[in-house]
Amino acid sequence: MSQDRDYIVRATAAEGSIRAFAITSRHLVEVARVDHDTSPVITAALGRLLSGAAMMGTMMKGEKDLLTIQIQCGGPAKGFTVTADANGHVKGFPNVPDVELPLNAQGKLDVGGALGLGVMSVIKDMGLKEPYVGQIALQTGEIAEDLTSYYAYSEQVPTVMALGVLVDKDLSILCAGGFMVQLLPGATDAEIDRLEKNINAMPSVTELLHAGKTPEDMMQMALAGFNPNVLDERTVQYQCDCSAERTKEMLLSLGRAELVRMRDEDPNCEVVCHFCHSKYQYDLNDLLAEYDAQAAQAAEAEHPIQ
Repeated sequence: MSQDRDYIVRATAAEGSIRAFAITSRHLVEVARVDHDTSPVITAALGRLLSGAAMMGTMMKGEKDLLTIQIQCGGPAKGFTVTADANGHVKGFPNVPDVELPLNAQGKLDVGGALGLGVMSVIKDMGLKEPYVGQIALQTGEIAEDLTSYYAYSEQVPTVMALGVLVDKDLSILCAGGFMVQLLPGATDAEIDRLEKNINAMPSVTELLHAGKTPEDMMQMALAGFNPNVLDERTVQYQCDCSAERTKEMLLSLGRAELVRMRDEDPNCEVVCHFCHSKYQYDLNDLLAEYDAQAAQAAEAEHPIQ
């Protein structure tokens, strides 16, 4: 199987009226599985979300742009959060990592049952005053259909997304990935019909990847007859950007009153990152001293002594 590394392929077709993305993501999903010690059904849900977010993130323009997908749901999974940037970095976490459910009627992991009814929010932080937020009710809870629905209702872009994660008997990831095809203004009825026939004839994502197919293969199948123009190939990886300094800045942003309240409860503070479980320790007395020093500096800058 050609899954030595995780990457995304991007392409256009039909003179720019179709754009397409395809990903293989076994390694990054395995990192997430190990980090969060997830059960198979949660692994499948989180892996699909990470793969979808990675493709969506490549559409972001700015170096610091960030895409976040949050799911809040009534099923035993309770919810998920994943983020992706424009450079192929993704991270995520489940609210409940160890949900166990029987297989569904098709003998597959019951991701829809784990999520149940709920809401999916897509947040795009593009450096503007306010981030863009699109929100939809979960359609099936199977992730790909829900992201397809998000594009239809929130962005009015006809989209087909297919995602899959195959979990081995030892709970590790055999394969993971997917593809996304979008119709842009200018697509003709004949092109739409051909595209629908191509995609309807394709086996599932996990069948294709498990048989050794690559993102390029999936794209060629989806865009058969369109002579797609491959734009680029991007490496993707699970990467958390937390740090001791960023975590300290977050604590300082809570304000003096909250820092005092926390210090009075326990001067030794430990912060654990949701995304990668890194642990950071701080002495809140030191942080309060730093907060006061920064406040004094700011006051002096605003009202310099004559």
